[in-house]
Amino acid sequence: MTEHVWSYKSTAGYLAGIDLTGFKVEATDGSIGKVDKHSDEVGDAYLVVDTGVWIFGKEILLPASTVGAIDPDEKKILLDRTRGQIKDAPEFHRDQHLADARYREELGTYYGPDIPFGGRPA
Repeated sequence: MTEHVWSYKSTAGYLAGIDLTGFKVEATDGSIGKVDKHSDEVGDAYLVVDTGVWIFGKEILLPASTVGAIDPDEKKILLDRTRGQIKDAPEFHRDQHLADARYREELGTYYGPDIPFGGRPA
């Protein structure tokens, strides 16, 4: 079951309508980039993060449930995942993420609540 993966946690501090574009994004063990695009649709919320030099300019798609906290004053998003977990996620394809249900299911399962901290078990 992956539908809750695409919603912000009530404890994340997300305020509906806030523009997260440009916010810095940090994993539990360091910076990963900045928000390039986001959606706050109920049940379909996500961040597209430009990783810059971290993984050579790739973009990654993060379901809203990966957000641990949002600091609007510092324009910073703190994730509850490690850099390794994010780097190992299914590859992001900008042209597929909205249209391909299998890709969204794969990503939702990867980050899903049934695996501690998301990602593959150690």
